[in-house]
Amino acid sequence: MYNPIELFIGLRYTRAKRRNGFISFISLVSIIGIILGVMALIIVLSVMNGFEKEVRERILNMISHINVSGFDGKLADWPAVVEQVRKHPEVVGTAPYIRAEGMLIHKSQVHGAMFRGVEPQLEKTVSRVDAYMKEGSLDKLKPGEFGIILGQDLAYKLGVEVGDKITMVTPSANITPAGVMPRLKRFTVVGTFKVGFHEYDAGVGLLHLDDAARVFRLQDGVTGVQVQVQNLFEVARVKNILQQEYLMNYWVKDWSYYHSNWFRAVKMEKTLISLLLFLIILVAAINIVSSLIMVVTDKRSDIAILRTLGARTQTITRIFVIQGSVIGIVGTLLGTLLGVVIALNLEDMYAWLERALGQQIIDGSVYLISDLPSDLHWDQVLWISLASLLTSVLATIIPARRASRTQPAEALRYE
Repeated sequence: MYNPIELFIGLRYTRAKRRNGFISFISLVSIIGIILGVMALIIVLSVMNGFEKEVRERILNMISHINVSGFDGKLADWPAVVEQVRKHPEVVGTAPYIRAEGMLIHKSQVHGAMFRGVEPQLEKTVSRVDAYMKEGSLDKLKPGEFGIILGQDLAYKLGVEVGDKITMVTPSANITPAGVMPRLKRFTVVGTFKVGFHEYDAGVGLLHLDDAARVFRLQDGVTGVQVQVQNLFEVARVKNILQQEYLMNYWVKDWSYYHSNWFRAVKMEKTLISLLLFLIILVAAINIVSSLIMVVTDKRSDIAILRTLGARTQTITRIFVIQGSVIGIVGTLLGTLLGVVIALNLEDMYAWLERALGQQIIDGSVYLISDLPSDLHWDQVLWISLASLLTSVLATIIPARRASRTQPAEALRYE
């Protein structure tokens, strides 16, 4: 592609001092722009990947991979559903649940909450909430004792601890001679959990399945059945098989259905932010064009001498392509190196910054999680680097072709 003389002259022009110092300044700005663009793209995409992965995992700490429910929100024949679901070889766990909303009252504190009635032993096969218990355990939920396990943030808001009594207000009402009265039930706090997802930590209470059925008047029915499969990334395929072969008359949803708007928004934001940050690289490439055009003007006499010595137009073109490409290669390599190093150590850097400032920077109630995770994808690093290199090389073509059209007689007329 390139012979030694082209490489030698191209690299020599890159290192040589300019008659016009402004050209060197523009070249430096181009390199810095590419470094910043590549570095920012790698870091930002790694943060968004980590954020998406962390939220997904924390959601799956609390819910199962697949959810089966009736179209009316109730499932009376849930044992038959469990029997059908377990026919699939990739299903590793099933558990019925009851889902309902209500309010919790403790002294002067009142907060709304989402209640889930669970069977403790079966729940352990479909979620990881038992591994995130701060106090107590799922085994503390015993039928007829009306115990409740609260998210740690919800317990903090209500000002309760393990052993305290708390009052639940259900949406249904009792009709009495005195009129319509809300249904109240006293529960004992038997544990707290923290899965790291604010929506659950601050708004969910766990009850025993039998107690939930009595409080919410579901008798032997449940809201649905949770299903756990072997491989998270095969959930969509397994869900479709269950829906088509076993559960045609039920509503089957996988984990991505929950908070689907949030995941779609993150995907769109990743695309838009990538385009915006790539503009930094594009601006740097435009600077390469500017600097090379100025170099061509500065080196007109050198180009003319090379042409009189027999250099072909392709040789002149390649010399300046090499010179401009060096800027792109240096900027891309340094930007990639800095981006990868920062992305791999970002969580430690963020923790250090929080300790230095003495305060929490990211509010979990707003951003769902309170830390700054990073998940570096090497395929993204590769595509970012290749896009930067390609943009830099393409930017050299116009000024390089302009240099190749230099006429020796015109360039040397006043020399």
